[in-house]
Amino acid sequence: MAAPDLLFGLKNNFYLGSYQAAINNSDVPSLSPEDAIERDCLVYRSYIALGSYQLVINEIDSSAATPLQAVKLLALYLTSPNNKETTISSIHEWLADPAIGNNPILRLIAGIIFLHEQDYNEALKHTNVGGTMELHALNVQIFLKMHRSDYAEKQLRIMQQIDEDHTLTQLANAWLNLAVGGSKIQEAYLIFQDFSEKYQMTSLILNGKAVCCMHMGNFDEAESLLLEALNKDAKDPETLANLIICSLHLGKPSSRFLNQLKLSHPDHMLVKCASFAEESFDRAVQTIA
Repeated sequence: MAAPDLLFGLKNNFYLGSYQAAINNSDVPSLSPEDAIERDCLVYRSYIALGSYQLVINEIDSSAATPLQAVKLLALYLTSPNNKETTISSIHEWLADPAIGNNPILRLIAGIIFLHEQDYNEALKHTNVGGTMELHALNVQIFLKMHRSDYAEKQLRIMQQIDEDHTLTQLANAWLNLAVGGSKIQEAYLIFQDFSEKYQMTSLILNGKAVCCMHMGNFDEAESLLLEALNKDAKDPETLANLIICSLHLGKPSSRFLNQLKLSHPDHMLVKCASFAEESFDRAVQTIA
């Protein structure tokens, strides 16, 4: 019989987007040194998810274990566009080091960074062999970004064989169902509904339910869920992006949400698409003029 996972609650809070709860409930007694490092990684990644990059950079010093150094690299990468080149260079250097290159947290952070860079092939070089549930879940995300739901489904099957009831397995199943569409949307909705009944409601869960509602044409319900999510985090990029789409379908003004997204997340894909469309329109007007 497997020993109980002392970090189960902390991991669950992190996976479902309860980042402050993960931080507040991180004082877990009787942890092994390895589990203590994993705990600290989850806490610092929660701070990163909340946008507290500088706190992570300041608190993790050069003597910290490799997984924590990797988390610090993620904070450095996200804190400023000027850091991207040096951060990616460091990641490559560490991955090439035989002593630490196969560390699962380092490979996970590398995958997250290359996913941000939209360099999916490079991400998969380091994540594809798996080894942890988080790496398998990240593989599902990468394959869905590549529009390869067939490969994403293979990763999901591996996760289901390891632990069908794991939070990440359920999340990956919902992501895949949303990508496949059709009758699978209802299945995805039920997964997010189950989360909302079992756990604290988060922006992640609310957005999951809202996207399902939009796919099913229930835009009024989606708007209600998204406004609830906005109350929890007024700068959450996915909430703002989904509200823009939802407002357009409801025939309501979306410019305020777009302006908020531009201010808080200028690199968001929807902002870039809107800017490109505006520039193309302006060029067309000038041509006619």
